[in-house]
Amino acid sequence: MFQTTRFIALTSSALALAGLTACAPMAPANQVSTYPATSNPSSSTQGAYVEFGRITNVEVVRLQQPSNTPGIGAVLGGVAGAVVGNQIGSGGGRTGATIIGAVGGAVAGNAIERSQTANTNAGESYRVTVQLDNGTARAFNMASYGDMRINDRVRIENGQLVRVR
Repeated sequence: MFQTTRFIALTSSALALAGLTACAPMAPANQVSTYPATSNPSSSTQGAYVEFGRITNVEVVRLQQPSNTPGIGAVLGGVAGAVVGNQIGSGGGRTGATIIGAVGGAVAGNAIERSQTANTNAGESYRVTVQLDNGTARAFNMASYGDMRINDRVRIENGQLVRVR
């Protein structure tokens, strides 16, 4: 009986720990894309397609994604803490250890979830708007825009901005 109870307790602890690990959001892929998406008229026979224009605007874009699982870290941490606390002591001491383990696990799980969410949800990118020589405008989302400034002449080659000196 004691071996079965211990096996169930250890298995549920492992499952609760795996659930806490699943609370950590995945880091977003570092993407550099253009907006709006346009078809590139280049083909293998034409070579690289190049456009020219001037930078008209640079704006900072804050990237923040809401947490999909608020409070799950606290719940799973509380369950894991209660299971571990239940393994300690006997009688009234076991009940107290279970309660203390549940509270401590909930606090720890909440802190882990909050720190993981804060680290991966916030970020910055730059939206650089270019007025092309043909009259159209294109916006590029970039991780950094280097030494480019508003009114700089730029070349767009294969979807990448390059400053013309």
